[in-house]
Amino acid sequence: MPQEIVYLSRGDVESINLDMAEIIDRVTFALAERGHGRSAMPPKPALHPGEPGTDNFLHAMPAYLPGLPAVGIKWVGGYPNNFTRGLPYISGLLILNHPDTGLPIAVMDCTWITAMRTAAATAVASRHLAVENPQALGILGAGVQGRTNLQSLMVVHPNLQEVQVYDVRPENTWAYIREMQESIPGLGFSAASTPREAVSGADIIVTAGPILRQPRPVIEPDWFPAGALGVALDYDSYWQPETMRTADLFITDDRSQLLHTRSEGYFKDVPEIDADLCEICAGLKPGRQAPEQRIVCMNLGLAIHDIATASRILELAQEKGIGRSLPL
Repeated sequence: MPQEIVYLSRGDVESINLDMAEIIDRVTFALAERGHGRSAMPPKPALHPGEPGTDNFLHAMPAYLPGLPAVGIKWVGGYPNNFTRGLPYISGLLILNHPDTGLPIAVMDCTWITAMRTAAATAVASRHLAVENPQALGILGAGVQGRTNLQSLMVVHPNLQEVQVYDVRPENTWAYIREMQESIPGLGFSAASTPREAVSGADIIVTAGPILRQPRPVIEPDWFPAGALGVALDYDSYWQPETMRTADLFITDDRSQLLHTRSEGYFKDVPEIDADLCEICAGLKPGRQAPEQRIVCMNLGLAIHDIATASRILELAQEKGIGRSLPL
């Protein structure tokens, strides 16, 4: 019998318009399932095409979630200098397989999925680790993740009042503020001229720059406010080792993933892991326990997030007749 796959372009994926709140729910489910041992997700292997020491990366990210059921793999690249070519930093493809036969059933662009599920994981972390009713958000990195993370945090913290934005390129900061003021009216924005200004007084700090193999971190211990949650999406590129050690809790999204990545040369000087989000979402470890705690959550990005999100996108695409059927 001839076999077919569904192909979803980036435009197709975006047109489905999967709601951020639903993505947050899918990511929460995936994390809890992993915490209870009901998933398969080997640590992602990495390639670094280019000159020795390059910050370019390509990751293979397979995962299986029997509870959906869904299984597949994401092949994703991050090239920090792509902006000079007018190209996105993050790009790639995601393949879903039929859980019963193993046959490929869909291939889709993963750029939008990566942006949204990463932001959703920040929202999940903040539900468990941020102070009650946070008011001020510091964003360091006014790119795609700076935008989607604000979107996701507004879902779980609708009473946010102020966003302090810093980017190494000031024109990015101002473009971000103009765009986000239009999409989220009533929210206050300020342009930070230094990383310290973005961090000062923030209840939640999101660092969303490029991932660097040789980081030059700038966030110092005395910048880190009492009661603040720092969510790092760029590994330890912004966070000094001394600052991470001032945290009362050091959390990651998945313990085995961080330890594997450390064995590849990243995270040369990070604290011992107190818990991961999988354990917290499964109710096996507590989150924040006191309002004055400083907490760092190092989110590396997990394949279970991608597969949980992509499987729902495929369901909606088939319901709406979006995408192209291609022969295998």
